[in-house]
Amino acid sequence: MKKLWSKNTEAQHPWKEKVAHFTIGKDNETDMIFAAYDVLGTLAHVEMLVSQGLMLEQEWHKIKPALIRIYNDILLGNFSISEGVEDIHSEVEFRLTEQLGDVGKKVHSGRSRNDQVILDLKLVTRAKIEALVSNIQGLFELLLEKSETFKHILLPGYTHLQIGMISSAGLWLSAYAESLTDDLEMLLAAFKIVNKNPLGSGAGYGGSLPLDRDKTTDLLGFEALNINAVYAQMTRGKMEKATASALAAVASTLSKFAMDITLYLSQNFDFISFPNELTTGSSIMPHKKNPDVFELIRAKSNKIQNLPNQLTLITNNLPSGYHRDMQEMKAVFLEALEETSQCVEMMTFMLEHISLRENILEDKKYLPLFSVEKVNQLVQEGVPFRDAYIQVGLAVEQGLFEMPKLLPHAHIGSKDNLQLERIKIGFHTVVKQFPFDKIQKSLKKLVSE
Repeated sequence: MKKLWSKNTEAQHPWKEKVAHFTIGKDNETDMIFAAYDVLGTLAHVEMLVSQGLMLEQEWHKIKPALIRIYNDILLGNFSISEGVEDIHSEVEFRLTEQLGDVGKKVHSGRSRNDQVILDLKLVTRAKIEALVSNIQGLFELLLEKSETFKHILLPGYTHLQIGMISSAGLWLSAYAESLTDDLEMLLAAFKIVNKNPLGSGAGYGGSLPLDRDKTTDLLGFEALNINAVYAQMTRGKMEKATASALAAVASTLSKFAMDITLYLSQNFDFISFPNELTTGSSIMPHKKNPDVFELIRAKSNKIQNLPNQLTLITNNLPSGYHRDMQEMKAVFLEALEETSQCVEMMTFMLEHISLRENILEDKKYLPLFSVEKVNQLVQEGVPFRDAYIQVGLAVEQGLFEMPKLLPHAHIGSKDNLQLERIKIGFHTVVKQFPFDKIQKSLKKLVSE
């Protein structure tokens, strides 16, 4: 195992390889996700070293184009971690040293792998959140579009899985649109924790080199700096848990929506349908059209909702400072970021092809839904509510209840006054608070020749 930090004084021993295999595990596979971001962090760090007189300008003019070449190779898929190299940080530095000689060995001045890892995690998480927000926005817009299209279709509304009151497809679908707005608020709160620069905290205690941490904050497009070096390291785990809680909120919305769809698609409900190509059959029952996609979205979403607890148990009761326990968070955290985005994307794809059945409430079994309409009709005629409630209740029990005149549901947020534009404004107000444009501008400048 090639280790940059090896002092070349340790004798080779088979036990060391066994320990290395266990402690590294599948970390190299995960590290490939960090590759481009590790180069971005190195570019910013080295540019800061030059500004502080810790590296010569002529050295920087050699290192920068070499780093940009590595960065472009990563984007093109022409990069991998060499056999026997410990991690992505070592791979980048080995390549620089191979190309430039001793100059390449200077890029680690003032850094620790600890602050490199947490920096890479934050840069990756920022990018993954940006992709997730884009996918959520696509689902949100589609939900509002479908709400408008199907707003005239009445549905039964349920409490305790018993038919309760009149609802509509527009009311049902736009409820999930507004739910995504609150999920986005949680994602924004997490993003604000993510979008702080830990670089320069070293192994968690700073150092004696005159680093300009504000400069790397600006170069990498961070909104702020994790000021205290010890706390910068303590954000490892905290950042992931904050993000995981936001992912769990999105997953909760998806899981509930997937459950609704699974119910409404069943023959017992038969409110909605999808093309045959989007459902799956059975090996023995020729009539089956199974909602496998939605069941998997539900299962994946429920797994994601467990992530905050999983991360808490990994990091619980750890004192300040770095601990190798934290390595166990990377794979599950990154997988959850990816899976949440995939679930949102798949839900959007499926929803594009949804159909709703007309005249659902004409079935006699839904007649009791209209009891509240009758109560409200009597109230508007001057009958006290309690008396109207008893009167209608007795009629239902005696089988004498008849379909009343439908009253308009006119208050804000009811089926006849969905306020879709207002929901849309609320969503986009949150989206605009993510500083994605500023970040992209900073990173683009960093890799410019």
